[in-house]
Amino acid sequence: MVNRVSTGGNYSAVLANLIAAQERQMDAGEKVASQKNGSDLKDYARNAEMLTAMRAIESRLTTFSEQNKLVSDKLITQDFGLTQVADAAQTARQAIAEAIASGRVDTLMQDMQGAFRNAAEGLNSRYGGKYLFAGGQVDTQPFSATSLSDLTIPATNVTDYFHNDSFVAQAKVDDSTIIKTGFHADDIGVDMMEAFKTIQAFHEGASGPFTGELTVAQRTFLEGQLAAWDSVYAEQVNMVGRNGMLQSRVDSVKEDLITRTNSMKGMIGEIVDADMTQAVSNLQQAQISVQAAAQVFVALKESSLLNILR
Repeated sequence: MVNRVSTGGNYSAVLANLIAAQERQMDAGEKVASQKNGSDLKDYARNAEMLTAMRAIESRLTTFSEQNKLVSDKLITQDFGLTQVADAAQTARQAIAEAIASGRVDTLMQDMQGAFRNAAEGLNSRYGGKYLFAGGQVDTQPFSATSLSDLTIPATNVTDYFHNDSFVAQAKVDDSTIIKTGFHADDIGVDMMEAFKTIQAFHEGASGPFTGELTVAQRTFLEGQLAAWDSVYAEQVNMVGRNGMLQSRVDSVKEDLITRTNSMKGMIGEIVDADMTQAVSNLQQAQISVQAAAQVFVALKESSLLNILR
């Protein structure tokens, strides 16, 4: 039996090899360019179900991380507001102590008014345009008094100036942790405003006003107020501490989420990320195969019987 070798058959075989080599080169080139093993789930058929599940987990972790950032930002703003109120309490207490020490009250009420204003601003702190300490009534200013004299208007109580409700904001920071992030203006400020009212009422009363040198009655009164303001300040410091504990808890969850997210990305990467050393090697081999197939094609063309007969 004689095996016949035809020019057409040779061309077909060499052309098929050339096309196959070019396809391998394209596949290898895409893998090197994208640094991925495929472009869609069909390229990961054996691991498609696992990959889908891991992508879902990664998406959920990302959502929690974004939520935690918002919660963290809110708690930072709350810390500013609560610290401002605490500083106002300390300022008021210091003004009283200095008046007792100096025996003069020339600027006492101005200092008290300044401390009151700072406390009111802290109680009316906002985040994202919403009042932080208003409970669920985030568009309603939680504390409405604007001066110390408002507190002593007849037939009014300090609580009349607080307008928050009892709703407590909370946030889910991971799969199993829900924290309450809300503080209420009346919980923060009622006792402080009662202390301010006591000072203002005395100032407006028979033993007032606070001007010039301290009288015996004024000194006795102010000395009695130091303990009250110590209590008010301690209460404000406690509020700041509670918010700080929430911040620490959120930060701890945030770190855990980062660790879990990085771990999940690593597991996904083991499936979808290309081995670049192998990918570059495959590309080089494919390029050599294309060059070799092309050279064979050219050589076959030059050895064709048609060229000899010309």
